[in-house]
Amino acid sequence: MAIFNNTTSSSSTFLLTAFPGLERAHVWISIPVCCLYTIALLGNSMIFLVIITKRRLHKPMYYFLSMLAAVDLCLTITTLPTVLGVLWFHAREISFKACFIQMFFVHAFSLLESSVLVTMAFDRFMAICNPLNYAATLTDRMILVIGLVICIRPVVFLLPVVVAINTASFHGGHELSHPFCYHPEVIKYTYSKPWISSFWGLFLQLYLNGTDILFILFSYVLILRTVLSIVARKKQQKALSTCVCHICAVTVFYVPMISLSLAHRLFQSTPRVLCSTLANIYLLLPPVLNPIIYSLKTKTIRQAMFQLLQSKGSWGPNVRGLRGRWD
Repeated sequence: MAIFNNTTSSSSTFLLTAFPGLERAHVWISIPVCCLYTIALLGNSMIFLVIITKRRLHKPMYYFLSMLAAVDLCLTITTLPTVLGVLWFHAREISFKACFIQMFFVHAFSLLESSVLVTMAFDRFMAICNPLNYAATLTDRMILVIGLVICIRPVVFLLPVVVAINTASFHGGHELSHPFCYHPEVIKYTYSKPWISSFWGLFLQLYLNGTDILFILFSYVLILRTVLSIVARKKQQKALSTCVCHICAVTVFYVPMISLSLAHRLFQSTPRVLCSTLANIYLLLPPVLNPIIYSLKTKTIRQAMFQLLQSKGSWGPNVRGLRGRWD
């Protein structure tokens, strides 16, 4: 609780808001929110642990899935303290420094997730359109290089924004529409010209996320063309079924993100409660639904998770049996 408290607002802090106008219902709202956070943390941790521990899952497709689970975990942990702080303790106040740190990680992990979704689209493209070169192209070394590029990319593009924000001064005591710090809203309260930083943020979103979306769409155009050229109906269905999970993950991530960005930048009269709801959907929906989608639709992941749970369940009786022998 060091980074935020529930004292009166000062000139060096912002005020976070969970659901504007529903402050008296925060305790009840926190119950489903906590359930969603629990699902996100447990689901993504389970998928990440299963892929790391099960040797048969050490393949490019599952490596990229483990990256997605890791990014979702980090994104969930980034917003968890402030969201629960507002809902449970009415701890609305957050310092500028803590706000900027959280804002950086929120946007960095969002860019990371977008990059991972692009690499997963490339994985599906190689598996369906060029299966003979799949193993030769996506080697362990190549996956490591892709992972490093994915990690470096948001740092390079967000660095100018961080420098600009550090040199700017802000009006304190303003209420934000979210229980976390989000750049398009925070930048409105700067003393300097906010449109410059807002334009840069919009440019980054259009350039980076727009490029990612176009690459994903182009990949699926090529995939669809390859699938339609397959004569056997069952083989067509099998090829497309391997893309269902990724298409769902792309939809769950990009639709709320684009909606929230448009609500802040283009529609100035958007109700604050709608912005808050969109923000919570944007940051909670992908981490919650991705492990559910992949565990339900991917038989290998589902079986590995059941095996891991069974091994954990059988560990307790074995330990008690050993204790009985020693006694």
